[in-house]
Amino acid sequence: MEHTIHNERRDFLKKVSLSGGGLLLGFTLFEDLMAGPVQGQLVEGLKHDFNSYLSIAPDGTVTIASPNPELGQNIKTSFAMIVAEELDADWNKVVVVQAPLDTNRFERQLTGGSGAVPHSWKRLRNAGATARLMLVTAAASRWRVSPAECTASEGMVMHEASGKKASYGELVMDAAKLPVPPEVKLKDHKSFKLIGKPIRNVENKNIVTGKGLFGLDFYREGMMYAVIQRPPAFGTQIKSVNDKAAKAMPGVTNVVTFKNNVAVVGTSTWAVLKARKALDISYEPIPGKMPESSTDHDALFTSMMNRTDAKVNRKEGDVEAAFSKAAKVIKREFECPFIPHNPIEPMNFFADVRPDGVELVGPTQTPGSARKAVSDLLKIPESKITVDITRLGGGFGRRLKFDYVVEAAEVSSIIKKPVKLIWTREDDMGGGSYRPAVRYRFEAAIDAQGNLTGYKLRGVGINVGNSTRENNFPSGSIDNLLIDSVDHSSPITTGAWRAPVTNFLACAEQSFLDEVAEAMGKDPVQLRLELLQKARTAPAGPVRYDIDRMENVIKTVAEKSQWGKKPGVAQGFSVYFSHASYVGQVCDVVMEAGKPVVKKITAVSDCGIVINSSGAQQQVMGGILDGFGHAMYGKLSFTNGEPEQKNFNVYRHVRMKGIPEVDTSFVDNGKDPTGLGEPALPPTGGAVANAIYKATGKRIYKQPFIEQDPLKETE
Repeated sequence: MEHTIHNERRDFLKKVSLSGGGLLLGFTLFEDLMAGPVQGQLVEGLKHDFNSYLSIAPDGTVTIASPNPELGQNIKTSFAMIVAEELDADWNKVVVVQAPLDTNRFERQLTGGSGAVPHSWKRLRNAGATARLMLVTAAASRWRVSPAECTASEGMVMHEASGKKASYGELVMDAAKLPVPPEVKLKDHKSFKLIGKPIRNVENKNIVTGKGLFGLDFYREGMMYAVIQRPPAFGTQIKSVNDKAAKAMPGVTNVVTFKNNVAVVGTSTWAVLKARKALDISYEPIPGKMPESSTDHDALFTSMMNRTDAKVNRKEGDVEAAFSKAAKVIKREFECPFIPHNPIEPMNFFADVRPDGVELVGPTQTPGSARKAVSDLLKIPESKITVDITRLGGGFGRRLKFDYVVEAAEVSSIIKKPVKLIWTREDDMGGGSYRPAVRYRFEAAIDAQGNLTGYKLRGVGINVGNSTRENNFPSGSIDNLLIDSVDHSSPITTGAWRAPVTNFLACAEQSFLDEVAEAMGKDPVQLRLELLQKARTAPAGPVRYDIDRMENVIKTVAEKSQWGKKPGVAQGFSVYFSHASYVGQVCDVVMEAGKPVVKKITAVSDCGIVINSSGAQQQVMGGILDGFGHAMYGKLSFTNGEPEQKNFNVYRHVRMKGIPEVDTSFVDNGKDPTGLGEPALPPTGGAVANAIYKATGKRIYKQPFIEQDPLKETE
């Protein structure tokens, strides 16, 4: 079945005739800002005039400009594949380039929330299909036949009856003269030739050959280098600065104090790093923002759990009555620590603040927000600030913030020279934005007949706001339910960490549901399916997730993992819904030398249509290993506001020898794509914890798992 898409004002294709020959089909991804075709401009000159564009040169080369920052989620390849599919392009002739920031022409020029492909899916398809129709129409006109008699494939238009054919490159000049069609028909997903196939990342060659792609690679002749000494402890401020020794060192051109920072500027990274060590700075507590320790947070969480002023996020039925009448009540608490983002490429950015404008270049997930922040700081109109986006060496949410961009701009404005600001690993871990520490308390009421009649969840966190997802499963399946939260404001900076909130909430919730299943005498998979059936037939309040899709994922992963059928293997189950996708996981654990060892994790994901099968597999595997590694080992602790782990020698990551086998598969349901960069991470911790319990009889209530029995290591 074909889907008809109308070329309305916000999505229709724009075309221009190139003075150098060829047709540029610039398509608006998010909103139409042009009243009509722009004539006589070269592709290079149009890069700032369109939100994103598709160009076809006389040699048949197809160029796609991708507006969203690329940080390893494969967006540049996926966007191009979607356009090329509907265009019926020759993939070997497709070139992808990164578009600069232009918030006047883009509605969502950012990377975050696993939302890039879902947001752009139909717009990209429409662009490719419209271009294809224009090329087919041009060929049909040349051959004096009906467009319906022509077909397109791999960059060619064919007329089977006459045997005539022409390449896209041959047709672009004729296509440039045609009006944009008012509507186009999109392919049925069953006829896709490119989408769903394993396609190599378009930047693979540049990455493996060391071509400069990342922010740290960027260099401008005459630029200065800068590092900043920030307060070592959150909640402290500068009391005094003695920079005499640093200023006297070779290669140092400036030492400037601004806000709560001291920047050392010079002609090389070595010069500024060495000089920073010579700074003599004393600090004092900020009034009203006293430095906090991890021991303070332990006591704080206990107090917050007993607060009577919690924010109620969702309440169904008579919770108090359900618990007062319960034959059995299960009450458990789960806790996770702060953890850093730790992208391989630490924060960095280039800024050149001049009287006539500002140039910013570097890795950011939110270029629009970064530009606005610089505009607000320097009182310079955004129209005079350009942002070029490099490839990001990881982000995981850290580069949603733009503090390092603002720092670079402020230093440049002070020294009146272009500057490259660089954070070290210690800067990144010691002065970064962390996954918040959180504690959850779950309670379940079970009646005399063994039914789950009541459910409570309280989330208490540090700088989280709402530490729950009150509308996620199992909400809607339990008649009497209360979900509330309490938040603590801390000077320790926190922010979005891959799959915000759900990255630990899922682990805690899925571990708790397994314990509830055991108390009810039910198989863990059976309990989830029964709860979903309850939500389907007699929902308790609104159901915000797709019951059928979650149910299918559960049944499929149970079958693929041979749930309960592997002798000598302890299995743990978990399923979660986030970013509009559904992921079920089963973890296999065996005992070796008296210790539980994770051997395999089987995952089934329902993210709708998979664009790039190899890229999707990598996203799921990466998310699982990220979730596994941080659940097992990740921990950042504080003493008087200062992080105790500032580099990898004292912060443990999962090691190669500890990585389990990961088996991934996807549900093929033909639905429009949903998120994939994050949804595979949340279920992992719960599957692992549940499998470890099956193997050892001991439940784990705190991360990192390695510090808890039965995994606790001895010296």
